[in-house]
Amino acid sequence: MLGRKRTYPMPMMTTKTDHRASPTPGAAQAHILVVDDDAQIRQLAAKFLREHGHRVSMARDGREMREILAATTIDLVILDIMLPGGNGLDLCREIRSTSLLPVIMLTALGADTDRIVGLEIGADDYLVKPFNPRELLARINAVLRRVRGSAGAPQSAGHRLLFEGWSLDTRRRELTNPVGAIVDLSTGEYEMLLTFLDYPQRALSRDILMDSAKHRVATGFDRAIDIQVSRLRKKLDASEDGQAMIKTIRGIGYMFVPAVTRA
Repeated sequence: MLGRKRTYPMPMMTTKTDHRASPTPGAAQAHILVVDDDAQIRQLAAKFLREHGHRVSMARDGREMREILAATTIDLVILDIMLPGGNGLDLCREIRSTSLLPVIMLTALGADTDRIVGLEIGADDYLVKPFNPRELLARINAVLRRVRGSAGAPQSAGHRLLFEGWSLDTRRRELTNPVGAIVDLSTGEYEMLLTFLDYPQRALSRDILMDSAKHRVATGFDRAIDIQVSRLRKKLDASEDGQAMIKTIRGIGYMFVPAVTRA
């Protein structure tokens, strides 16, 4: 098990290292940044991930994390909550305010409130110390598959996006509600909804929503994001369980709550 040796007097995992380990089947190589002030955790996690086909960079704190993110392309960040001179939750919020970079939080705190806060500010997953390296690897690969699937899925993979009984036809640019009626959308509303459906259940900052939509359409999306969200909410009304489909994430932006499938 990997965990803070000062916090947890549990023995570290003692399985023999197999230097011939092959990459995890079905998982493409990724460049992973491990941010943890415990050198032993950083090194052991990095060694295990490298043995399974991933590139790894390491940082001790927020300053080193920022330097690495500015200097190279990172595919996923493993981020400890308790860091010297900073808070992992604040760093996660900082990352999410400018990018969709996947983040898995590590913590010695097992309280549900910490897990919920981490997920609400934009973390993609959460792992409590001490943890089994194989579970960390499994969670990394699951997040990467999910993120790459949503971000890279071509329109030809399925032109209908389904959620909560609703359907968005990207060929006809038509939104149909659960009773089969077509809901009129402005260009801005359609582009915003398409962005949400491309990145469901992930916190998106206002800047990301603006940039993503502008990449799809050259004009017509210069109005305030909050106004567009308000109008889109009114047209979507509420999901089947009575919860708003577009949730406000304080200090970040918005999240599209329902799961989305392509057909």
